[in-house]
Amino acid sequence: MCQHHHENCINKHLEHDCHNHSHEDEGDFSTLKIFTAIVIFAFAFIPILPEFLKISLFIISYLIAGYEVLRTALKNILKGDFFDENFLMGIATIGAIAIGEYPEAVMVMVLYQIGEYYQHKAVEKSRRSVTELMDIRPDYANIEIAGQLVKKSPNEIKVGDIITVCAGEKIPLDGLITEGEAYIDTSALTGESIPKNVKSGDEVISGSINLNGLIKIKVTKEFKNSTVSKILELVEQASAKKSKAENFITKFARYYTPLVVIGAILVAILPPLFFGGELEVWVQRALIFLVISCPCALVISVPLGFFAGIGGASRNGILVKGSCYLEALSKPDSVVFDKTGTLTQGVFRVTEIMPENGINKDELLKASAYAENYSNHPIAQSLKKAYGKEINTNEIKEVTEIAGCGIKANINGDEILTGNTKLMAQFSITIPEVQETGTIVYTAKNNKFIGYIVITDIIKEDSKATIDGLKNLNIKTTMLTGDNYETARKTAEVLGINNFYAHLLPEDKVTKIENIINSKNKNKTVIFVGDGINDAPVLTRADAGIAMGGLGSDAAIEAADVVIMNDNPSKILLAIKIAKKTISIVKQNITFALVIKALFLILGSIGMMSMWGAVFADVGVALIAVLNSLRALRVRLN
Repeated sequence: MCQHHHENCINKHLEHDCHNHSHEDEGDFSTLKIFTAIVIFAFAFIPILPEFLKISLFIISYLIAGYEVLRTALKNILKGDFFDENFLMGIATIGAIAIGEYPEAVMVMVLYQIGEYYQHKAVEKSRRSVTELMDIRPDYANIEIAGQLVKKSPNEIKVGDIITVCAGEKIPLDGLITEGEAYIDTSALTGESIPKNVKSGDEVISGSINLNGLIKIKVTKEFKNSTVSKILELVEQASAKKSKAENFITKFARYYTPLVVIGAILVAILPPLFFGGELEVWVQRALIFLVISCPCALVISVPLGFFAGIGGASRNGILVKGSCYLEALSKPDSVVFDKTGTLTQGVFRVTEIMPENGINKDELLKASAYAENYSNHPIAQSLKKAYGKEINTNEIKEVTEIAGCGIKANINGDEILTGNTKLMAQFSITIPEVQETGTIVYTAKNNKFIGYIVITDIIKEDSKATIDGLKNLNIKTTMLTGDNYETARKTAEVLGINNFYAHLLPEDKVTKIENIINSKNKNKTVIFVGDGINDAPVLTRADAGIAMGGLGSDAAIEAADVVIMNDNPSKILLAIKIAKKTISIVKQNITFALVIKALFLILGSIGMMSMWGAVFADVGVALIAVLNSLRALRVRLN
């Protein structure tokens, strides 16, 4: 099938080892072949040449332009695959030669090759956006051995190793800077053009480029688990998950091509047989019918349209794992947000310490910080930062994390509980009603309430604009959070979110998303956006799950269908706009191709279409559809 040929062509362009020089060589050869065929074809029209020489030049020109098509058609026939575009072009042009239509046969092949050349260029342009991501693959990592820098494969580096990244080099693995300061370029990962300043203590992700300075990095993830490795895996898998439109085209092409071949045979045989028409006239019409019938515009432009959409998204730091998710993004009924780290920065700070029952502020803060010492949660980090002293881990015993509630730990012989109201209720500890804006961390010592700490988060700069943009598209917004009601209410009010639900455990979020899905418009989708490990089940349950990938957890990125590489909520709005434009373009291509094909097939079968018109209906329509598809590469937020 034509579908199979062009999908293979497009998928080949996704492969990393398919580098630019090979594509340039292929393009140069195509140009030379087309030029040679046209020159020989032109010589065939010299009036003084004898007829046999003219015919010979036409045949030579035909073979130069059509050799690859005829060879592929023959190979497919030997495999039992008759009904592909090469078969249609071959039988139509050989038939034209058989009835003496030499110039038409040559020009069908020449124009077809010109169309193929421009389609190849169009695929190249689309491919470039995705393969720019492939350039983030690091070739080596520098590790110091006996005072010398030795280049090793990133796969050989272990967690805890110290690697050195010099100016101009790619950061090969995720890690923590232990020495040095530099500006790094993260544009290939996040779409952000402004370099980021990093110094000792900062986390860096693989795939970034060190623009200046020398930095040493303590590796925190093996290469197979690194950001760059995961991104490359996502890109390689992106073409495997097809949309409904692509599946429709695959099925359509499977039945369409045999039907048009049968139709062409009937056009050639029935009129002369029953109505006394000239066989040669109707055979020519049947051949024109075959050329027109090639479904190239559909089978090339539809997957290429989605590929261009995925490429346009990746150019903006948005990774879409397949065209089916692009389709889901294009028709949201509502977008559901996690709060912390998604709409807010996830950068917490202690703003109030309220001790009770004879405990002072320092004692309350120490008990809470010690209990949270082994947690990597931003709230735990803020407590430790506020405490500001070295924690003696010898005093910490029997630490238990109670999911969605908090921590139970033995600190220097005392049982310390620190967490939310659910944790206090679970251990039957009476607490006062607190009306504070922020996250409230309650602490109890030996089953006695000793006070609470208020921690506040900062709303991201573009969260409000994102919610407003979604509303302008008539998309409903909902926020799900484990935070207290007052904090959730305040955040929703500031951002203008339609609905919010507070005090939710991970399983509660799944229940809420299911309720939202059950109440949505039948032909619409529900998108969930989150960044934490506890968001993974909800990301999987939504029609399209978006992970804020720059700082998001591995589990969230793994579970999501779309990954935003820089944590900016505005990229969600951009992803939806890219998806809407892509689907619009795909629908335009399908409609345009089917209408033109149907019109030209009718005109061809009744003798109102020449072979030149047939070539336009095939190559011209395909090329127009392909060029239209490339518009999906360029979508801007504003």
